[in-house]
Amino acid sequence: MKQMPKEYYELLEQLQAVDFALVDLTLYLDTHPQDYQAIQQFNQLAQKRKHLKKQYETLYGPLQQYGNSYSNYPWNWDDTPWPWQV
Repeated sequence: MKQMPKEYYELLEQLQAVDFALVDLTLYLDTHPQDYQAIQQFNQLAQKRKHLKKQYETLYGPLQQYGNSYSNYPWNWDDTPWPWQV
């Protein structure tokens, strides 16, 4: 497997941290649906994740399949490493 630059791992770690917080907030909001501050925090993190995902995919390729991420030309789903391989 090819070695990726330090920035690759830093960006991937940021994405993982935001994803963890979004999952945690989702679970919380399932039992506290009226918590306005938690909803605001969720929406802010969702926006941050969207930005981080776009930044990652611009630099390193798609994160998700089935239409959740675009592909460059040529088709680049077989480019490694995939995020779950690092």
